[in-house]
Amino acid sequence: MKLRILLRKVHHWGSIVIALPLMVMIGAGLVLMLKKEVSWIQPPTVSGVSAQMPERSLAELFAAAQGVERAGLHDWADLDRADIKPGKGVIKFIGENRWEVQVDTATGEVLQVAYRRSDLIESLHDGSFFAGWTKLFLFLPSGVILLVLWGTGLYLFFLPHVKNYQKRRARRQSLARNATDENGSG
Repeated sequence: MKLRILLRKVHHWGSIVIALPLMVMIGAGLVLMLKKEVSWIQPPTVSGVSAQMPERSLAELFAAAQGVERAGLHDWADLDRADIKPGKGVIKFIGENRWEVQVDTATGEVLQVAYRRSDLIESLHDGSFFAGWTKLFLFLPSGVILLVLWGTGLYLFFLPHVKNYQKRRARRQSLARNATDENGSG
């Protein structure tokens, strides 16, 4: 089987195999590109009073976040992560339930409470939302197949241009040889 035909079949069937996971990846990726521009996706970071070294202890700052009932931060186990933004003078406490509480590192005041959807969208993007195994055994292979499709697509795109160039070059060389033969024999 010719390489061109094999690559066309790989390209054809590979695109069918990855269609659904790729649609989820691309859709979620497009939304994630807007996470800093759209507050519905990820709450904007507000600025605290001072962009200095935090004046309050981590325990004091967490206690302020615990005061926000809907965040559900009853103890440290309820916390997914804390994101310190020293340049803005704020710390974000993000709960397992995706609620985010932004606390001023100087005053200990709660500055903003909002639901954070970007983590959910990221889990859709990498496939971990569906099940633990889908990330490595469905979405990763889909990414590898997409890379193969990219390569085969480039090859199939440039192949006719290369073939046409080779034909024109061979024709010019043939004409040049014929002209040399006619001049030399005459």
